[in-house]
Amino acid sequence: MTTQQVDVLLIGGGVMSATLGTLLNKLDPSLKLTMVERLDHVAHESTDGWNNAGTGHAGYCELNYTPQDSSGTVSIERALKINANFELSLQLWSTMVENGELPEPTQFINTTPHISFVWGEKNVAFLRQRAEKLSAHHLFEDMEYSEDPEVLRQWIPLVMEGRDPSEKVAATKIPYGSDVDFGSLTRNLVNRLTQNGGLDLKLNTEVVDFERNRSDKRWLVSIRDRQSGKTSMIDAGFVFIGAGGGSLPLLQASGIEEADGYGGFPVSGQWLVCKDEKIVSKHHAKVYGKAAIGAPPMSVPHLDTRIINGQPALLFGPYAGFTTKFLKKGSKLDLIKSVSTDNLFPMMSVGIHNMDLTKYLISEVMQSHDDRVATLRGYFPECKSSDWTLAHAGQRVQVIKKDAKGKGKLEFGTELVAAADGSLAALLGASPGASVAVFAMLEVLEKCFADKMSGGWKQAIKTFIPSYGESLIDDAALLKQVREHTLSTLRLK
Repeated sequence: MTTQQVDVLLIGGGVMSATLGTLLNKLDPSLKLTMVERLDHVAHESTDGWNNAGTGHAGYCELNYTPQDSSGTVSIERALKINANFELSLQLWSTMVENGELPEPTQFINTTPHISFVWGEKNVAFLRQRAEKLSAHHLFEDMEYSEDPEVLRQWIPLVMEGRDPSEKVAATKIPYGSDVDFGSLTRNLVNRLTQNGGLDLKLNTEVVDFERNRSDKRWLVSIRDRQSGKTSMIDAGFVFIGAGGGSLPLLQASGIEEADGYGGFPVSGQWLVCKDEKIVSKHHAKVYGKAAIGAPPMSVPHLDTRIINGQPALLFGPYAGFTTKFLKKGSKLDLIKSVSTDNLFPMMSVGIHNMDLTKYLISEVMQSHDDRVATLRGYFPECKSSDWTLAHAGQRVQVIKKDAKGKGKLEFGTELVAAADGSLAALLGASPGASVAVFAMLEVLEKCFADKMSGGWKQAIKTFIPSYGESLIDDAALLKQVREHTLSTLRLK
């Protein structure tokens, strides 16, 4: 059996692995990188344009990032953090566009105003408070707010057409929000790495097993070609598991102690899609509303202008559903196989204490096409059922982990799990996902390449991510400088 020796093994051909590979190649072009992807091309699961919202998640319009407590107070801390983290992604992409390492920006990112829209007196009061708090901070100082139906007709004509004029409505708007084709972005990042010799890409290849050598902190990873059935070995100094929903079983297979207690709750998604040019041309925004009670963050309803593989479309959703698969092209046994003695109790605890979520998913699964269109009419009152078709989105696996009392809790964000010796790391979870890939992969470098970071990598990173190591939340002048540059370079103004 052949054995290939590499410095870094990237498992999964999505935006996370592509971003980490890009950062490592920039910091040390001599590193030998290998990427294995179980499908026949990269960016075909969660990263594919049809399998995610495509929103450049910056906290501009996503109401679930600004929760309201029982006293009615809106918290903006998470929105500030996500916004600052997305700015890191914009800086890297901007630098790579300037250097000719990424193509013309509109091939992967396009200006799409980010709008929050609500109706009803209580929701309007919530949005008003949210807008007041956010716009007072320099990260959100360009946010516009209006309760004037005439203004809203200019912003979102489809949403306002045919709406009851007596209904109380409100919206916020950020004009330089973005729609990102993460599939196109990832393919371009991987193509650059393979063409400059920085990456050995193995498609149709799945990981079979892990063996850890504690003496030299290296990993012997068994892989199998899915077409020929032949197996081989990769001897890697560092392993990154960025396989989307498939990360959890691979992390469990690694056997690292830090994986104990982790489980996953899979959620599927669907979109209503309209490609009628007359309708699509009337809407140019991402319009996010409030989620239903019990709904996971990935199910916050939104009516989106999308550009996927260069083609415009209008999407509404996503509609959630329950599945036992961890990947869209996975197995129905994924959930069952992930249950172990280490995570059984946390998973049972989460099931018992999240009945609202269970009821919500059941109700979503039972919906008819007319039921889905009825929900759409909250955002497009005059829509016709015949103009919309159903498309299946990607799978998401929400993180289940032990809490301080040893019970389980459900996490809706992303979480990095790394071995104590820094030889392996895995990224779990979903929201806000791809948008903050650069921040997440910088965290991998900080945790797993600490010596290299202190030895010069930190300064090197600032050459292509100027604000790295500084706080955009605290430094208004720095934000203005980097934001003006990235919006101009990426043509988002």
